[in-house]
Amino acid sequence: MADLKTWVAGARPRTLPAAVVPVVVGSGVAFGYHRFAVGRAVLALIVALALQIGVNYANDYSDGIRGTDEVRIGPVRLVAGKLAKPRHVLAAALGCFAVAGAAGLVLAAMTSWWLLLVGAAAVAAAWFYTGGSRPYGYRALGEVSVFLFFGLAAVAGTAYVQMRSLAWLPVAASLPIGLLACALLVINNLRDIPTDSQSGKRTLAVVLGDRRTRALYVGCTLVPFCVALALAPVAPLTLLALAALPFAFPPVREVLQGASGRGLIVALGQTGRLQLAFGVLLTLGLAVRL
Repeated sequence: MADLKTWVAGARPRTLPAAVVPVVVGSGVAFGYHRFAVGRAVLALIVALALQIGVNYANDYSDGIRGTDEVRIGPVRLVAGKLAKPRHVLAAALGCFAVAGAAGLVLAAMTSWWLLLVGAAAVAAAWFYTGGSRPYGYRALGEVSVFLFFGLAAVAGTAYVQMRSLAWLPVAASLPIGLLACALLVINNLRDIPTDSQSGKRTLAVVLGDRRTRALYVGCTLVPFCVALALAPVAPLTLLALAALPFAFPPVREVLQGASGRGLIVALGQTGRLQLAFGVLLTLGLAVRL
């Protein structure tokens, strides 16, 4: 049996900003409309974190039993590293999905039952990313799913369950958050191009190749600042997000200078810090409306 430290490492903590930031930003939008509801925000955060950890365990399980994680530099792999039994990792993934489902059910009961469809789609997307007979993560569609569920659905959904209506501002705010979530996946898959190519895992990075994937990462990292600028006429304090720009320089420099392997692991952590800084500052800009 793996110990607690190993299970925590297997949950891939560096990816958790992708779950936390959308909920914080969506709550900032709701606060700006004077509709912030702490209980609903907490439930939305539970859903997001449970889904993120669940998909990490599910990917560990599915990639592990397929053998695509046998030789790879990166976070701890519980199944491939033989640190935990596959059925235990599967149980952990399903347990996380159950927690997300329970919290989502409460939110749906408090808001609207059609949210159950969104929740079911999110769980299905989490599982079939690398699970099932035709995982879409092996067909260069991972970034599309991340943008939709950890950008659009998470930000706009969090705002919706608090405001009980859908405005254009949370949809617009979801664009930079979705792009930064994609940046985490892009840099992760950039690191894994050699091993993914050998194992037949056709991520978007494998399809694009090393050079174009690095360009995609830079775009996902810097375009969010352009969106913050575009939002300024409506919410001037979104310009605060520009103060996070120095956080973008280290990982962008590493990627453009050709970092690989463990160098990209460092850049992955830096990208997570960028997402947190940008998300917090954007939240302040959306919450305080002049």
